[in-house]
Amino acid sequence: MKAVLTEQSKTWSVSDLTARIKQLFEEDDRLVDCWVRGEISNFTHHSKGHMYFTLKDAQSRVKSVMFAGNNRYLKFIPKEGMKIVAHGYVSVFERDGAYQFYVDDMQPDGLGSLFLAFQQLKDKLEQEGLFHPQYKKPIPKYPRVIGVITSPTGAAVRDIITTIRRRYPVADILLHPVIVQGPNAAPSVAEAIETMNELGAADVLIVGRGGGSLEELWAFNEEVVVRAIHASMIPVISAVGHETDTTLADYVADMRAPTPTAAAELAVPNLFELRRHLEQLHARLVNALQGQVRDAQKALTRLETSPVFTRPTHQVRQWQQTVDNLEDRLLLALTKAAGQRERQLAALETRLIRTSPVERAKRMDQTLQYMVERLEKAAQDQLQRDNNRYERLLDKLDVLSPLAVMRRGYSLAYADGKKRMVKRLNDVQLGDMVNIRLEDGWLDCAVWGIEEDKHND
Repeated sequence: MKAVLTEQSKTWSVSDLTARIKQLFEEDDRLVDCWVRGEISNFTHHSKGHMYFTLKDAQSRVKSVMFAGNNRYLKFIPKEGMKIVAHGYVSVFERDGAYQFYVDDMQPDGLGSLFLAFQQLKDKLEQEGLFHPQYKKPIPKYPRVIGVITSPTGAAVRDIITTIRRRYPVADILLHPVIVQGPNAAPSVAEAIETMNELGAADVLIVGRGGGSLEELWAFNEEVVVRAIHASMIPVISAVGHETDTTLADYVADMRAPTPTAAAELAVPNLFELRRHLEQLHARLVNALQGQVRDAQKALTRLETSPVFTRPTHQVRQWQQTVDNLEDRLLLALTKAAGQRERQLAALETRLIRTSPVERAKRMDQTLQYMVERLEKAAQDQLQRDNNRYERLLDKLDVLSPLAVMRRGYSLAYADGKKRMVKRLNDVQLGDMVNIRLEDGWLDCAVWGIEEDKHND
C-alpha cells in the first residue's frame, strides 16, 4: 500500500524525530544501565581528556565515548585491539542522529572475577584497619642493609641493584629470591618477608616485581602477602609493576613506589648529593668558625687597648675608692641598724615592764589609792556642801519659824484643842477655850469678850 501525504498527515522534523528516538532510548531500563563486551578500535584520546572509540565484535559495532571525568579513575590504559567489558548507557547524539554508548567504567575482558575478588578483599582488609596511616612505619634515611624480595632473574632485581649501587654504594644488598607469578608465588613472598624479619639483618625491605597483566601481578593481591607486609617490623616499600598498576600490597606497604627503580631511589639517599650537602655544611662550618675567630680577635684587641691593661693601677685605685665608699656606707648602715634595734629593744622592754604582773599590781595599787583619795575628797566635798546647804536651810527655817516671831513679842492662838489656828474674830465665840502659844510655853484661856478692830478697813 502506497503512503499518501494529506493535510491531516503528521510530519516530523529531523530534530523532532531524533529527540523522539533519544527519548525511547532513555525510557528503556535495559539501555540506561548496561554492560557491553567488545573490542576497542579507532581509539582516540583527545587532548581534553575524553576517549573516543568503537566497540565491535564479529557482527557489529557501536560508537562509544568515555569522558575525562570518568576515565581518570581507570586502573589501566585502554589500547587499540584490547577486549574490554564496559558499563554505561545508550543514547542518541542528536547532531549526527546516531546512537552512542556512553561509558562510565570499564575493565579488561576476562578479569571481571579477579576485579571482584580484588575489591572484596580490599574492602575486608580496609575494614580491619590494615591500610590505616597509623600503621605506616618511617623509612630510615641512611639504611645499612636493604633487603630485596623479588625474582632473581627478572629485570626488576637488576634495576634495583643498579640503582642502589649508583646512588648509595656504601649500603649492602640482601637478596631473598622468590617466585613472583603463579599459584606458589604468594606463599613464597609471604615466607620471605617473615624470614627477613626473623633474621633482622635488613633496615628496609623492597618487595615487588616488574610489570605484567593483572593475573601476573595477582600474587601481590593475595591476603597472605598483605598480612605478612602488615605484620613486618621492618619498613616495607612496595614496587609492583608499572606506575598504573595498583595492588593490595601497595595499600598496606609503608611506602609505595611506582616502579622497582623508583623503590630503590626511595630506599636510599644519593651519596653524591650527601657529599655535596656535607661539603656545603663544611664550608658553612668553616665560615662560621672563621667569623668566630675574627670576632674573638676583635674582642682581644679591644681588651688589649682597654684601660684595664693600659692603666691597671688607675682601675685598682678606683676599686679601692669604691671599696672605701662601700665600707662607709656599710658602717653607716650598721650603726643605723644598731640604733634602730636598740630603740626596738627599749620599746620591747617598756612593753615587757608594762605587761609584768608585779608592775601591773603596782599600777593597780596606785590607781586604787588614787581612786580612794579621790573618793574621800569627793565625800568630804559633798559633806561640806551638804553642811553648807543645811545651814542655809536652817537659816531660812529660822527666819520663817513662828518661834522667831514670838521672840519678837508675838503669840499664836489656837482653838479646838490646838488643832485650829485662830486668825479672825469669826474663828471663835464667847466662852470658847483657846490656847495661846508663847515663846516659852502655852496659855489656856477663855474668850470673855470680842472686840472688832474698827480701823481694819
